[in-house]
This record gives sequence, structure tokens and C-alpha cells, in this order.
Amino acid sequence: MTTGTDWQSQVGRSWADSYRLTDRSFSGLTERLLERIAERDGNSVLDIGCGAGELALAVARQRPGAEVLGVDVSADLVAVASERGAMHGNARFALADAAQWRGDGFEPDLLVSRHGVMFFDDPPAAFANLHAAAQDGARLVFSCFREAAENPWAAEIAVLLGVAPSADPKAPGPFAFADPDHVAAILTAGGWRDPQFEAVNFAYIAGKGEDPVDDALALFRRIGPAAAALRAMQGDDRTRAEGWLRDWLEEHRSGDLVAFSAAAWIVSADH
Repeated sequence: MTTGTDWQSQVGRSWADSYRLTDRSFSGLTERLLERIAERDGNSVLDIGCGAGELALAVARQRPGAEVLGVDVSADLVAVASERGAMHGNARFALADAAQWRGDGFEPDLLVSRHGVMFFDDPPAAFANLHAAAQDGARLVFSCFREAAENPWAAEIAVLLGVAPSADPKAPGPFAFADPDHVAAILTAGGWRDPQFEAVNFAYIAGKGEDPVDDALALFRRIGPAAAALRAMQGDDRTRAEGWLRDWLEEHRSGDLVAFSAAAWIVSADH
């Protein structure tokens, strides 16, 4: 289980340090998500769980006349996003928990997120808060992972490293929103109407370059299900686990690329 507290500490720091790699990993999904966002009107855009700011900055470039605000619970990620957005006059970033956020005069008419909504401790309350903060007629568009079994980069790592499945698959974490019925109930409880789900498959790019296996191993040491498992190991146990991981990555290498099939939802709803 990954909680908001985790994002405020080790997880957030790791993602901030690795934002170029994570942006690359999600590039195929980001393109599809931006296409869906472009179909919605909005001049006051809130990016929920903005991370290092890639989605917010892309939306700001798409809509030069809009005001884009990204919020995240990780000070490290907000610092990176603010640095990246320093030259974008219509984008800004704030350290805030979207589950409790109030805009101090900023009322979004479009709320977006790339995989930033699956970590709320109380999802119905969080989405109710966002509904209350938004303008009448606002639109919501976000992405989240489908089942772990449809995402072999996660499912196979769990088997390889002996990571036990969560006792509660709906607990905060990367796959908490995999069940569309569960997510629809959360959104409806929060006041959002007509939730829609689009299944999207994309290439999760783990490694690239002259030694894509080493590149991918560096990514998985820092983020994702392997990172926590490896941090818990020491000495020979960690050496063996990294050897297994390297061999597994080699099996998925194609030339200068290590990539996996990945499965996500793009979810939309109305205020």
C-alpha cells in the first residue's frame, strides 16, 4: 500500500529524482490523455497530484490563455515542477493535498490527473471536496492503471521478488482504481455524474539507450513495486534479487529498448 505520507517522504523524493525516466515511461499514455483533455473546454485547470508537472505544463502549452494550477503532497515534486515551469507564465504549482484543497479564489472548470488520484485515504471524501471546489459544469479527466495482471511490469516483478499482494486491492496504491465499478461508485458518491471509462494500452518504456537493461534496472531500483522490495533487502539477498531482475529485463529487451505492455483507464465525469 502506498499512502499520502509515503509520497511526502521517500516515494516523492525518488520520483522527483527520476522524473525524466517516469515521464518517458508514461509518454504513450500522456499523449492519449492529452488528446482527451483537449476535447474538453476549460480555462481554469487543476492538475491533481501533479507530480513533476509534465501534464500541467503540457496543458498550459495547449491553452496559452488558461490558468493551470498543479497541486501535490510532495514538496520535492512540487519543487521540480516549479523549476520546470519557471518560464510558463500560465502555470504554477502548490504544495497541497487535493483531498482538502481549496483554491482561495481559484475555481477550476477542468480537473485533470495522470495517475495522481489512486492514493487518497478516503477517495469519496476527496472527490466530494474537489466537486465542491470546482465550478458548476466542470469536467474531470484522469488516468489510472487497470488490473495488475494486465500490467506485467508490475505483476511479474511481484512474482520475481516475492512481493505479497495487498490484503485489500482497493487500498491506496497504484492499482486501487483498477475496478471501474468501484471507481464509478466513488465518483458518484463525491457528486460527479456520468463517469465514463476508456481502456488504453500503451508501451511502458523502462529502459533505453546503449544499455537499456542497466537503464531499466536503475528505474526499478528507484520507483515502483521493485524499489520497496529491494530497499528491504541487504547483502547477498539484494545481490541475488537484482540478478534475477536484470535477467528478467534482458528477456524483455529489444535492441536499445526495454518496454512492457501496460494497461490504463482514462476516466471522465461531469460536475
